[in-house]
Amino acid sequence: MTRLCATNLSVRRGGRAIVDDVSCALEGGSFVAVVGANGAGKSTLLSVLAGLLAPDDGAVSLDGTLLPRLARRELARRRAYLPQSPRAEWPIAVERLVALGLTPQLPAFGGLPGRLEPLLTEALTACDLAGHRLQPATTLSGGELSRAMLARALIGDPQVVIADEPIAGLDPRHALDTVTRLQGLAGQGRLVVTALHDLTLALRFSTHLMALKAGRLAAFGPTARVLTAGLLREVFEVEARISGDGAQAYVDYLGPSGAER
Repeated sequence: MTRLCATNLSVRRGGRAIVDDVSCALEGGSFVAVVGANGAGKSTLLSVLAGLLAPDDGAVSLDGTLLPRLARRELARRRAYLPQSPRAEWPIAVERLVALGLTPQLPAFGGLPGRLEPLLTEALTACDLAGHRLQPATTLSGGELSRAMLARALIGDPQVVIADEPIAGLDPRHALDTVTRLQGLAGQGRLVVTALHDLTLALRFSTHLMALKAGRLAAFGPTARVLTAGLLREVFEVEARISGDGAQAYVDYLGPSGAER
């Protein structure tokens, strides 16, 4: 089973700890929602877990091997990363943008092998992009580009998917499609780690919740146990009520912590 472990991670910028002594062990089959207020360190932590940013202290390992010891091509094959607020810099067709997710599997020379064409079609269809296949990526809306980047991240069938706010800018239908797809990947044994601001979706879809406050790990564990009104008060400084369960669960915000109601 895939296992991604972080040990005493710290990242400092300008004398301030952005990530402060964070340790966790994440396993395949888990959908881990990373939550926290703006500036809590979520994006920085995800970048370190993905091997894109070296920590000032601590280490990350994938199945027992430290990330810096993995060849870049091997890491790219096993781990997909979806950045926050993606941008398309070149007017390449959407199908070519999505196919870039297969780069670690491609031969050094030549185009896309025929055996990989079905994967491309499947990824475009799954992310509702079949009708945009030949459209220049620079002409996509923000939500469409987010879906294209998701398709690019998933097309290579990675063991680990790390996504930073993958539903930001998506309409309700596509936001639900995205979290449902991520939940499905976890159900197939992949490890999914994603930053989410929608706590109701985190409550309904994630198996585990990691809460950050000022760069430190405030809580980590099964979502149903960890996501409580007390945690939301501590991490977000809001009063909230958590009701229902399963697909009917939701988080109802009542007001700022300590405010008269």
